[in-house]
Amino acid sequence: MTLKVVIVEDEKRSRETLKALLEEFCADVKVIATAESVQEAVKVLSVYSPDVVFLDIELQSGEGFDILNQIQDPSFEIIFTTAFEKYAIKAIKFSSLDYLLKPIDLEELKQAIEKARSRMDTNVYRQQIETLMQNLGRSQYKQEKICLATTAGMEFIPIENIILCKADGSYTSFILKNNNSLLVSKHLKEYENLLSDHQFMRVHNSYLINLKEVKKYIKSDGGYIIMSNDMHVSISPRKKEDLLDSMRRL
Repeated sequence: MTLKVVIVEDEKRSRETLKALLEEFCADVKVIATAESVQEAVKVLSVYSPDVVFLDIELQSGEGFDILNQIQDPSFEIIFTTAFEKYAIKAIKFSSLDYLLKPIDLEELKQAIEKARSRMDTNVYRQQIETLMQNLGRSQYKQEKICLATTAGMEFIPIENIILCKADGSYTSFILKNNNSLLVSKHLKEYENLLSDHQFMRVHNSYLINLKEVKKYIKSDGGYIIMSNDMHVSISPRKKEDLLDSMRRL
């Protein structure tokens, strides 16, 4: 199946380079239109029915997210592009959506195209977009919900429902307030970076905890904490003072 693509990019050279990469190196891809402003993109997307839209986050006429605000129930895949790794990238990661940093790497571009081609569940994808837009609407861009890709599908979890995250090899287990757990095929380090602004702290190589869910600190046996679900969590000696300082500031 040929993927119909629209490129939204305000820099002519970037627009033409991406078009050339897609048409020369990505099989069964056709660029059916391009746009360089928010207004033009909204018009183009109302006329064409693309399968995939490459959407520059920062346009001279506004943000790429402004386009999504004006489109009801988008039926196309979105791959964000940006030259700046800042707040928007964290919001995109929270939603488990794809993005490419400029200059665009060819192999990453091919992978993004294949992921878009293989995605089947449009209802889940709409929830991911809704989660992204909801999170971006929060004050100071603080994300309130995270999308986790499990073997069973996508789970949309309020951050406040996470008690802790535990490293499990190259996977991460999310322990939730309802006594459920979710296994996600990403390293704990990635979630440490995502959740650091939400009062989560890496207290051990294996544990990233929600500081709001700490019930008790025990000095004996080298020091450990008891979480709200009565789970015991070891503390790395070098993290002990940082943990106590963080708990005092809560």
